[in-house]
Amino acid sequence: MRLIEDIKLDYTDVLFVPKRSTLTSRKHVVLERKQQFLHTSNKYNGIGIISANMDHTGTFEMARALSALNVSTALHKHYAADELITFFSDNNEQNHIIFYSMGISKTDYDKFKQVYKHHKTNISAVCIDVANGYTTQFEQFITKIRNEFPKLTIMAGSVVTPEMTEQLLLAGADIIRVGIGSGSVCTTRKLTGVGYPQLSAVIECADAAHGLKGHICADGGCTMPGDISKAFGAGADFVMLGGLLAGHKECNGELVYPSKNISEGGPLIEEEPTHMQFYGMSSALAMEKYAGGVADYRAAEGKSVLVPYRGAVTDTMHTILGGIRSTCTYVGAVSLKELSKRTTFIRVNQSHNTIFGDE
Repeated sequence: MRLIEDIKLDYTDVLFVPKRSTLTSRKHVVLERKQQFLHTSNKYNGIGIISANMDHTGTFEMARALSALNVSTALHKHYAADELITFFSDNNEQNHIIFYSMGISKTDYDKFKQVYKHHKTNISAVCIDVANGYTTQFEQFITKIRNEFPKLTIMAGSVVTPEMTEQLLLAGADIIRVGIGSGSVCTTRKLTGVGYPQLSAVIECADAAHGLKGHICADGGCTMPGDISKAFGAGADFVMLGGLLAGHKECNGELVYPSKNISEGGPLIEEEPTHMQFYGMSSALAMEKYAGGVADYRAAEGKSVLVPYRGAVTDTMHTILGGIRSTCTYVGAVSLKELSKRTTFIRVNQSHNTIFGDE
C-alpha cells in the first residue's frame, strides 16, 4: 500500500488571481486556437470545447448547432452505421471538429471500418472511449487504429495520471481524455472509490502531454462556466462538457411536461416541457437501453436525473463563451491560448457566494 500525501485539488478549490490587462473589451479576446496534432498533419482551428459523446449530448443536432460556433462535438457511439454514413457524407466541411466515437470491441471496430471506408465520408477524428484507460487491451487497440488509419486524429481515454498520459500518446493517441468519476451523472467514485481530483489531474496530465507535443481533453467536473476557464488555465487543450450542455432541444432525452390544460370546449393546449431526462452512459438505464440490462458481473456506475429544459443550446454557449472571454480579460490574456501562461490560482475554502442558491 502507498499513500500520496500531496494535496490534490478540484475546480472548487481554487480561483484565478486577477492581473493587469491591456484589453479594452471582452470582444477582443480570441477564443479560437490553431493546433497541430502529434501523429498526423491534421490541423485544428476552433474553440476547444467538445460536447460529450453521451447519447444525450453527442447528437447530430448538437453537432450541427455547435459547428456553427466553431465548437466541437463527439458523437455518441450508438448511432447505426447508415446514419453515420449519411451524416458525415452531408457534413464533410465540418468533419475537422466532429469526432466519431467508438469502443474497443470487434463490433465497434467493424462498424467504424464500414463507415470510414465509405466513399462519401471523410472522417478525420475519432474518440476511442472506455471508462478505464489503464488496460493493456485499450493501449493495444489505440496502436492498432493508429497503424491502420494513420491519417486519423485520435482522442483516447479516460486516464488521470501523467504516466498513462505519456503511455497512450506513445501508443498512437493525439489527445488524451483526462477524468475518472468527476462527471455529474457518474457514480464511479462512490461505487469503486477510484478517481483523482480533476484540477490536479488536468495540471499533471497536461504537463506530461505537452512535453511530448501531445494534447489533453479535460472531461468532467465542470459545473459552471468558470470551471471551464479553470480547466483551460490548468493547461487543458480541450474541455469536454456533458451536464452543462444537457437539457437542450438538440439533446436526445425524454421530455417531461407539466399537466396539460384543456380549455372548456377547446382543443388540448400543449405546454412547454419543464425538464429532460439525463443519465450516465454506465447507468442502469443506459445499459438496459443498449445492452439488455446490467450484466451479473458488474454494477451500474451512473445515475439518471431530471434537468431543467433549457431551449436552444446556442444561448447557453454564448453564456459559456462570454464567461471564458471575461476570465481572459481579468487575467490579461488576449487569447485563450495565452490563458494558461497568465494563470495563477489561489486556494480557497469557498469559491463563490451561495446564499441565494448554487446556480
